[in-house]
Amino acid sequence: MESISVFEIIKVGIGPSSSHTMGPWNAAESFIRKIKTDYQIQEVKEVFVEFFGSLAKTGIGHGTDIAGMLGLSGENFKEIDTSKIDEKVATIKSSNTLNLNGEKVIPFIYGHHLILNKQKSLDFHPNGMIFKAVFENGEELIQDYYSIGGGFIATQEANSYENHCTRTLYPCHNGKDIDKNMAKLGLDKISDLIFLNEESWRTREETEKEALYIWQQIKECIYKGVNKEGILPGGLNVTRRAAGLNRKLLGDKIYKNIHEWYQLLINADVSFTNINKWVSCFALAVNEENASFGRIITAPTNGASGVIPAVLMYSQVFTDFKGDDNIIRFLLVAGEIGTLFKKNATISAAMGGCQAEIGVSSAMAAAGLTEIMGGTPGQVQMAAEIAMEHHLGMTCDPIGGLVQIPCIERNSMGAIKAITAANIALESDPTKARVTLDEVIQSMWETAQSMNDRFKETSEGGLAIAVNVAEC
Repeated sequence: MESISVFEIIKVGIGPSSSHTMGPWNAAESFIRKIKTDYQIQEVKEVFVEFFGSLAKTGIGHGTDIAGMLGLSGENFKEIDTSKIDEKVATIKSSNTLNLNGEKVIPFIYGHHLILNKQKSLDFHPNGMIFKAVFENGEELIQDYYSIGGGFIATQEANSYENHCTRTLYPCHNGKDIDKNMAKLGLDKISDLIFLNEESWRTREETEKEALYIWQQIKECIYKGVNKEGILPGGLNVTRRAAGLNRKLLGDKIYKNIHEWYQLLINADVSFTNINKWVSCFALAVNEENASFGRIITAPTNGASGVIPAVLMYSQVFTDFKGDDNIIRFLLVAGEIGTLFKKNATISAAMGGCQAEIGVSSAMAAAGLTEIMGGTPGQVQMAAEIAMEHHLGMTCDPIGGLVQIPCIERNSMGAIKAITAANIALESDPTKARVTLDEVIQSMWETAQSMNDRFKETSEGGLAIAVNVAEC
């Protein structure tokens, strides 16, 4: 088994869903590259894309159709001006044309060239899609893709993340591997082990730079979220709450930029209630940005993108464990824990329900926080285990197929659970734990396999049907 870099688990993304937005977007870009391998864009006459299963059932609410169209248009979600997305999509629909990879305008009729097939699922994975290109000479190119969580895609032949995988010096595919390598190298901190393994992809300096870049993106995302009022898109009429909470917590204090705002946080009241509200505010801010096609940090998915930012911001504002080194080590450990779930279970809600998203992100955040607060390697794993243990069985049942209810609030709950898990682990002896991290990951995977499909991001069970709202 090859290793996955932590920066494949924690990375820049775009809302509202890693599986249902980023995955299809990546698939569309992959299909463009496949066309260009054997043909030329100018030879394409028409392009078709059909989404199946969970992608189709919650496709409108997750922007799956939008991702497909923009990906085929040659747009990149890391670079696109998110304020222009609605305009670009409207142009495609109104003109009945699509500028394929920005190189050739072809006919494109929504509902004919792009179909959401809610009646059929592909056997390989619930998040299936098929792209087809028809060329001027009558030849066809067909490729199936599957969005397998966290923006990763696969075909029946290969996984996309394999292109970014390698064999590290000290591979860590489970908790036991971490223990073995820590003992072998005589290390005291898990982050030191991860630093060594990340050198398979980049230098230590580059690893540190990437982690601090992610931290900057996290701060900017939270800042955007706490400064936007209004109603989230999608038709559920969900009111943004982070801005109001931020304003209430700051009282009459005024700021002009992100630096002044951040300093106000540093000087804020540190009572339990106040800290609790700020952590919730941070998580809400990120996921309100995510719900409105904002640029966020996928960690490990978009639906759970508020947990790690909220806990990391908490550590930098309200604890004594501040500074670049702690930020870097937090993210490295959090990312490594995410790889364990990716390799041994799933980070896809369509495969495992919300335990695979909020549960995994909470475990990641708990581990990262425990690491920088002085926890032993055993306590770090224990914190991750505790956090996941109390998310087992959590369903994914978004109302209207949107990443809004209950998804946004769940990030606040996941963040608070992560902090609690870290605090419990730091006061515990991990040698006396009755459940290991590896065992809870296995239990999570067994739970995922036993869970009814109605509770796996299909909007066919739970809150999604208890509240009578048609998919938006």
